[in-house]
Amino acid sequence: METQKSALFTRDFTLVVVGQIISLFGNAILHFALPLYLLRETGSIALFGAVNACSFLPMILMGPIGGTAADRVHKGHIMVGLDFLTAALTVCYTLLWGKAPLVPLVIGTLMLLYAIAGAYQPAVQASLPLLLSPDRLTQGNAVISMISTLANLLGPALGGVIFGLWGLSPILTIGGACFFASAVMELFIRVPHEKRPRETGVLATVGRDLGESWRYISRERPVFLSVTLVLSAFNLVLSAVMVVGIPAIVAQVLHMSDAALGLTQAVMGFGGLLGGLLAGLLGTQLKPRHGSVCLLFCAGTAAVMGLSVLPGVPGAVSYWALTLMSMLAMASAMLFTVVLLTLVQAQVPGQLLGKVIACIQAVANCASPLGQAAYGVLFDRLPPWAVLLGAAALSALTALGSRRVFLQLEAEC
Repeated sequence: METQKSALFTRDFTLVVVGQIISLFGNAILHFALPLYLLRETGSIALFGAVNACSFLPMILMGPIGGTAADRVHKGHIMVGLDFLTAALTVCYTLLWGKAPLVPLVIGTLMLLYAIAGAYQPAVQASLPLLLSPDRLTQGNAVISMISTLANLLGPALGGVIFGLWGLSPILTIGGACFFASAVMELFIRVPHEKRPRETGVLATVGRDLGESWRYISRERPVFLSVTLVLSAFNLVLSAVMVVGIPAIVAQVLHMSDAALGLTQAVMGFGGLLGGLLAGLLGTQLKPRHGSVCLLFCAGTAAVMGLSVLPGVPGAVSYWALTLMSMLAMASAMLFTVVLLTLVQAQVPGQLLGKVIACIQAVANCASPLGQAAYGVLFDRLPPWAVLLGAAALSALTALGSRRVFLQLEAEC
């Protein structure tokens, strides 16, 4: 068995990869098209934003629950069941389309889609250490991260073309077919599973398991809690400013076209692919101490963005500087994600892995909506260069302060 695991693209890992390609593409195309359809039908940008915000919350809440399930239920069965469930959800939306009120139907469908996605990913991430040898984990995580980035790049791009030519109906068909095909393929994945006894009810078991994972993070491995707080701070300060600031500056400050904004977002996706590829090539050469370097590099890209939109800088120069820096920031962020995820997978006991990953992600992601709301106000009231340079300075302080945390993490490996 060990000989088989020493290769990267084993039979079972290859099935996981292909299933992820199909499933994540279906997710991306639906997540893009449903809010866009609502915007075109209602014409309300405020409603469009509120629906996206509401949809994000179930993913945060379901992450820890999905992590608990991943540590107790057969991980392959989770992936199969959730993909079949998502296919059924797409069919239900299609049947109710035109019969039920549009806004509640779209909100409910998107919330369920994001909730399922939040429960699905911990099962995938917790499966990798069971399918790959430790020296292949970094490359395996890089492959999965690249697939996610590629799906989020191609899904909206192809979804926009299909939606513009033929409307929502073929997108629903494609999405449902993707989930069904992925579920059928995942039936053949052989993920090792050791059944754990459950002495109490489901809700009590979930509560106890989540408490167990939090105690592990905060008491047995407090350095993981420190890393989680670093992630939260960085999401609050830098990730949020890029999510809000780049579209706002390109579209409203520089008055560029929708095609130009689409190009910037596509280049950002390419940056994620580049970072995943680089992580795969570097493999075990990536160390925890490189995490603070990646974060500091991201802060530097934000500083260049701020300088590029100073008064007097030509619009074309500002646009291409923003586009290039966003690509480099995404590449560095992807490197950081792969380093951290591989480290957690290698150190956390198997019966806690899914829950711990989900808890770290849930706590870290909670800061993003707060940061996005705050930056929305700041970009309305302050010059964009001031907001970006301020965010870069705070991010640099966070990255420098995190160096001690990552050195401690490396010392404990």
